[in-house]
Amino acid sequence: MREIWPGDSYPLGATYDGAGTNFALFSEVAERVELCLFDDEGNEERVSLAEVDGFVWHCYLPGVGPGQRYGYRVHGPYSPAEGLRCNPNKLLIDPYAKAVEGSVNWDQAVYGYRFGEPDSRDDSDSAAYVPRSVVVNPFFGWGHDRPPATPYHDTVLYEAHVRGLTITHPKIPDRIRGTYAALGHPEIIDHLTALGVTAIELMPVHQFVTDHMLEKRGLANYWGYNTIGFFAPHNAYSSSGQRGGQVLEFKAMVKALHEAGIEVILDVVYNHTAEGNHLGPTLSMRGIDNANYYRLVEDDRRYYMDTTGTGNSLLMRSPHALQLIMDSLRYWVRDMHVDGFRFDLAASLARELHEVDRLSAFFDLVQQDPVLSQVKLIAEPWDVGPGGYQVGNFPARWTEWNGRYRDTIRDLWRGEPAALPEFASRLTGSSDLYQDDSRRPAASINFVTCHDGFPLQDLVSYNGKHNEANGEDNRDGADDNRSWNCGVEGPATGPVAQLRERQKRNFLATLFLSQGVPMLSHGDEIGRTQQGNNNAYCQDNEISWVDWGAVLEAGATAEEDAGTVERRQLLEFTRRLARLRRDHPVFRRRRFFYGRPVRGSHDELSDIAWLTPSGTEMTDADWTNGYAKALAVFLNGDAITEPDSRGRRIADDSFLLLFNAHHEMLKFTVPKNYGELWCTELDTAMPGQSESRMCRAGEAVPVTGRSVRVLRRVRHTSS
Repeated sequence: MREIWPGDSYPLGATYDGAGTNFALFSEVAERVELCLFDDEGNEERVSLAEVDGFVWHCYLPGVGPGQRYGYRVHGPYSPAEGLRCNPNKLLIDPYAKAVEGSVNWDQAVYGYRFGEPDSRDDSDSAAYVPRSVVVNPFFGWGHDRPPATPYHDTVLYEAHVRGLTITHPKIPDRIRGTYAALGHPEIIDHLTALGVTAIELMPVHQFVTDHMLEKRGLANYWGYNTIGFFAPHNAYSSSGQRGGQVLEFKAMVKALHEAGIEVILDVVYNHTAEGNHLGPTLSMRGIDNANYYRLVEDDRRYYMDTTGTGNSLLMRSPHALQLIMDSLRYWVRDMHVDGFRFDLAASLARELHEVDRLSAFFDLVQQDPVLSQVKLIAEPWDVGPGGYQVGNFPARWTEWNGRYRDTIRDLWRGEPAALPEFASRLTGSSDLYQDDSRRPAASINFVTCHDGFPLQDLVSYNGKHNEANGEDNRDGADDNRSWNCGVEGPATGPVAQLRERQKRNFLATLFLSQGVPMLSHGDEIGRTQQGNNNAYCQDNEISWVDWGAVLEAGATAEEDAGTVERRQLLEFTRRLARLRRDHPVFRRRRFFYGRPVRGSHDELSDIAWLTPSGTEMTDADWTNGYAKALAVFLNGDAITEPDSRGRRIADDSFLLLFNAHHEMLKFTVPKNYGELWCTELDTAMPGQSESRMCRAGEAVPVTGRSVRVLRRVRHTSS
């Protein structure tokens, strides 16, 4: 006879204390709750939870410890029209499970209704077809681990997929490729540090589900934006054969990255779950307390409000849904030691009713939370609901993926007219979006590419999407890519290939020279391609994976193809850009430019100046010239008067950035009064340049068509 103690109503979930485990589950609508324990043979033992405090059902089981598999059965009303969907025949995942074993086997039994009869009730038992929650050991030897706490203005983000980044890496042992262990391997860490990366932003690692329709097409939910466990690291990314081993492996990965000074940011999906709309499966919260977790249509509660495009949205007015999210966030910071979060479709989190409210309860809770207010908070500032595009409207401590930066930089380099005024704003940190509410340039997460859309290679190789492999007749994915194939659709050689390489360098140079926080998409530094697929969410294969090939081998050989040589050159060029940004604070200012001389600076020059190719200051007529595609930018290193993160006031070198998005070579006159002698620091037309070319004030400097040239002012030295 099993010994059952009353236990506690908090914390929710399964909590092991070294002697036994406390189980606690919230459900306001439940009439009875059964905790289901499974042994190694799959036999089920049911424990009825007799204790209820504040709608939390709980018990403590002595002797139950890490590795124990469990689930819940919730007895209660089933009336879809009233938003009630309890069904004890459906085994449910604990919303607070710290680990999950197995995956969904798409049988009729995992649905709460009979196919073709959405208002019916299906009473077949789902236990054989759904994952198990797992009790985990919370103890881990963190040692002296501490967060790197890199200031935002010094941050370089690297968006990556755990599996896609590591699955083909030739220097990582086969048995751990595609896992958390691979991400913490020295080969990956060395690659990141050489790129100047200070924070890796991981695509979803919360336990997620591949939906039924994708499996029927032989595809997978590769990206992972289909969460079913907000506390559990995704089990398929673990190399451990131990039950719950994904938790220890994830922690070891974080510890290794921290030792290298790299923060770990999680891309989190708190706006919806894998249970989908009214025709979706019953896997967890739907069967526990549907109306307390999900937004339902007021006049017909069988249906779900959907501002995410995925079938459902969490109910941000519910204190229980908010508690779930806040408890999850704190768990990942306190127990898993992550350093921040990027919130998928963050505008959905601000929807308490219909409007996007920047002062919604969720943001208020985060603002006052002593743990979460201290980590990096990044918003994807849009969703698919009305008024969902909210770039620039998030609270003061938040940063944002700046989609307007992406669009503007793409427009400039593909030759769109009238791009210069907005380009100037994006280059200097988007003060038009962030300055009015006291935010700084670091509020702008700048990116040219990300997981969603073309990678950099495809941005310069395809005018249109080629998503046939997704099985939707190329109807999925965005049509507005703002891409340019440089004259030939798809793979090319000769002059077209050479132009594409220069265009990639132009995009990367612009990204690293812009004020704000640069974000690099994994593999862009070595020319990753998706073969024209701009919506590779379902492609867990070579279409999405980073192809390391021979790019990591030292030195080129005569037998190597041009593509491998170009990929190596691009990698080295990206590393040079990262070093340039790291070494010069003028490219990562803490405050916006003033556009005038700064008190306390070392000269009387403005901190920034905008110049025409002829070397004169830009006039209103120059800015409104719709066909102008070139300008020079003077960045005054002597005008950096704000202290750095250590309180030091250190003047920097001054730079001239020469941007020529015109298709022909232009001569830029080095302006007088800004410095006498200049040297070329970087030239996207000559990626392998090793020696600096000198030029003087008044001299005409040729800048190749569609290229960037960076000049550094030479300081006078006394003999």
